[in-house]
Amino acid sequence: MMSLETDFLAVYTKFKMYFYREIFSNREEAAENLTTVEAFCMEVIHAMKRPTINEFASYIRISQPNAAYKVNNLQRKGFLRKIHSTKDKREYFLEVTQKYTDSVSESASFMKEVIDKTEARLSPEEKEVAGKVLRIMAEEMDFGVPTFVPKNED
Repeated sequence: MMSLETDFLAVYTKFKMYFYREIFSNREEAAENLTTVEAFCMEVIHAMKRPTINEFASYIRISQPNAAYKVNNLQRKGFLRKIHSTKDKREYFLEVTQKYTDSVSESASFMKEVIDKTEARLSPEEKEVAGKVLRIMAEEMDFGVPTFVPKNED
């Protein structure tokens, strides 16, 4: 019998490998596409749901000037926009663009396909247990990570 750890690592590794393959294959296309580091930055910004530049820098543990440089490149390439805070004009919220959303749609549809096929093979009771396991895992992963919920405009 396999352990939960072994089963989870198998799934996690397959998702990572798919993601990495997509990042590297997209680098071969146009020069305007994301570099590997930029792709990882976009993943973080997208998951953080409109962070400020400082929140993004703090989370990935880089300097604010380094984060600003990365953000400016992402904005220049059209994958990110900076939205002025209405409360503090010195602060910007980072928001992904439709160009970014379109660029990751294949990965999102792959994940949805895997989830749909999995759900189709589970009984309602098994789905409930699977959901509970995933929620518990998410709770246990609370190690100072931002909550990743959308923020109000200000």
